[in-house]
Amino acid sequence: MVNPERILVLTRQVSDITGRRLGSIHAITGKTRILALNAMIEASRAGDAGRGFAVVANEVKGVSDSVTQVAGEFSGELQAAIAELNDLGSRIIAHMRGTRLVDFAAAMIDIVDRSFYERIGDLRGWAGEPVLLEAAASLEPAASMRAADRLAALLDIRSLYLDLWLTDAEGRVLASGRPKQFTGLHGLDISGEDWFGRAMAAGAGEVAMIAPRLDRHLGNAAVVTFASTLHEGGRSGGRVVGTIAAHFNWAAQSEAVVDRVRLDGDERLRTHCLLLDGDQRIIASSDRRGVLADRFPLKADGQAAGSYLNKDGRLVGFARGTGFESYRGSGWFGLIVQDPVED
Repeated sequence: MVNPERILVLTRQVSDITGRRLGSIHAITGKTRILALNAMIEASRAGDAGRGFAVVANEVKGVSDSVTQVAGEFSGELQAAIAELNDLGSRIIAHMRGTRLVDFAAAMIDIVDRSFYERIGDLRGWAGEPVLLEAAASLEPAASMRAADRLAALLDIRSLYLDLWLTDAEGRVLASGRPKQFTGLHGLDISGEDWFGRAMAAGAGEVAMIAPRLDRHLGNAAVVTFASTLHEGGRSGGRVVGTIAAHFNWAAQSEAVVDRVRLDGDERLRTHCLLLDGDQRIIASSDRRGVLADRFPLKADGQAAGSYLNKDGRLVGFARGTGFESYRGSGWFGLIVQDPVED
């Protein structure tokens, strides 16, 4: 990629060269004036014989003064033009780079939204699984064992989930897909979990989604949980018999998103790729700092996408997720922060 900052470097070089050359002109005209002054003094001492020489010396001084005036006017006009060119170049470069960063940010959040659209499709399909419906409705141990086998089989197909849980309508875990890896889940009361409450409050066929968090039941891993209710007989108007929860492996998947932005050369060394939730909390970062702990002071000003220079001179490009097909979107942000190019 051609470095557009080269425009500003050349502009500064032109300004420096001009300044040096004008300095040389001023030095020459200064010496010329001194010589003319000395010549006029000598002509004055020579009396009538020096009058012609005095006229020439005076003309030389006039030429020197004219050159000084022209050089001053040239310097003022040129420096004003260079300043305008520098400002215009800075704004053009910021726009070029800002547009590029916005494209990167939009690509990141689009990957997330597309993935979440697929996750919602998974949950809607699994909520109608006969084996899971039977286990939730009957509460029989044998049915729960068959449900656990089915959840394990689903995890083999969808390895991007850490675990799948089946609960009854009261919030007790009936089965999980990886009981050997995550122990002590059977019979666990999770009715106080946010995702369970949201799933129970959602309508039939709706999928609740909980923003990234560390789940103590899953080895304190960072997960995004998708959950949906199960209805008796698989009918949307049937009695709620339980829920299915899919714990998406957020750490691994989000790190892949922020690490695979196609940056050029040394650009990667001065660029930070992040994902923010709706509260501007950092939920993924290419440098792994502040994840699930800090917030980024994004100045979106109600815009879905844009770029700006922050106070320390870093260029910020952002884009909010707008969804995919029937999925309205997470409302989260892709964010690129880039340090300025050093001369």
